[in-house]
Amino acid sequence: MSSSSPQGPATDALPCAASPEAEPRSLRLEDWLTVIVMAALALITFANVLVRYFTNSSFAWTEEISVFLMIALALIAGSAAVARDQHIRIEYFAEGGSALRSKRLAMLGAATVALLFGVIAVLSVRVVWDDYRFGETSPGIGVPQWWYSVWLPVFSALITARAVGLFIRRSRSKVDGADARSQEPQA
Repeated sequence: MSSSSPQGPATDALPCAASPEAEPRSLRLEDWLTVIVMAALALITFANVLVRYFTNSSFAWTEEISVFLMIALALIAGSAAVARDQHIRIEYFAEGGSALRSKRLAMLGAATVALLFGVIAVLSVRVVWDDYRFGETSPGIGVPQWWYSVWLPVFSALITARAVGLFIRRSRSKVDGADARSQEPQA
């Protein structure tokens, strides 16, 4: 019996499914952050369920912290998905056609993601500044609101950097020679 996984259509179709050793350390950091946030979210929710079951009341702070952790989780996982080129797209258009077309669509997708999250990062800095300047407090536990909102520009900038890196990797990738020649205009 062989210890290697079988190579078939399901595994051949996933070019990004590299071994964990081949991934950059920065992606491992995002993976660990995802695990830590998920564990904290599960523990907080479980503690609230136990308290509610035994006392018929709940911790007021758990909802606020849980919402923050879910938003942070979505942004962290979104950054890892962009870095691995596993973000949402319509495969019919992205993978259909020539290799040059697929490459250009991948570059367009990465540029669009970088632009979107770059704008979010810039605009959300103003939100953080307003929260800090006006002394906004959170509705549940009354801590400064900027403690939560400061993470939106940070994670948006991280996603922007990942999308720019993906754009650079896609622009440097080679297109199959036969497909590239067939895309050139004939003289």
